[in-house]
Amino acid sequence: MLAQFNVIHIVQALIAGIFTWLMTALGASAIFLTKDINRKFLDVMLGFAAGVMAAAIYWSMLAPAMEIAIKRNITPWIPVAIGFLAGGIFLRILDRILPHLQLENPIEKAEGLKTSWQRTTLLILAMALHNLPEGLALGVAFGAIVAGDSSSTLPAAIALTIGIGIQDIPEGMAIAMPLRREGFSRFKSFWYGQLSGIVEPIGAVIGAAAVIFTTSLLPYALAFAAGAMFFIVIEEIIPESQRGGHGDLATMGTIAGFVLMMILDVAFGSY
Repeated sequence: MLAQFNVIHIVQALIAGIFTWLMTALGASAIFLTKDINRKFLDVMLGFAAGVMAAAIYWSMLAPAMEIAIKRNITPWIPVAIGFLAGGIFLRILDRILPHLQLENPIEKAEGLKTSWQRTTLLILAMALHNLPEGLALGVAFGAIVAGDSSSTLPAAIALTIGIGIQDIPEGMAIAMPLRREGFSRFKSFWYGQLSGIVEPIGAVIGAAAVIFTTSLLPYALAFAAGAMFFIVIEEIIPESQRGGHGDLATMGTIAGFVLMMILDVAFGSY
């Protein structure tokens, strides 16, 4: 019976990952309506995505990690600090190894190991790198339900899913639009745009399974997901939102995204 209960949470995490993948596809589908997108709007939406992720880092991951540690008679900052640093270091290593290319950059500025891969592949890998921590965060959130803590509930996990799904829309746009400008067909631009989100259901299943079958690592896992997401927010999303010359608007978008995710977490969580 317990094993069946655990499988249910893994399936829930998979469904959540598929939902966020579909939201990425929704953003990419804007390519069927227009060939390009206003840079000001994109900067605001990228800032919004950064705000959503920043709020989720604390309200959905770090705060529950500390609460769980306290209930287990563990000094709360220890698992949070260790997990957070480990998540950031993991993404830093992945960023150094995985070949990828940031939006608007020439292929000469590709990051990671040197490769002969095409620009399209490198752009998709860059967005996949963004989405992996989100998938892990979803999985950990649903897997954490087995702990039975007041902050690790199904409504809280659903709130995180909604927040990440909303901010995945501009990410889908951000990969499809540049491909269209480079001469790809609308369908190919859409296809590659949505493909970047496929890592989210994969990461969600991995995150949920890891937490469920090693519950003692739960506070560390929550902080690990937070650290990985924090790396992406600071390293990639915020700089990209500021690059187009609309920094003030992008910052306001970040604030709006933070507030929305905070409301979702507080409304659906147990704060």
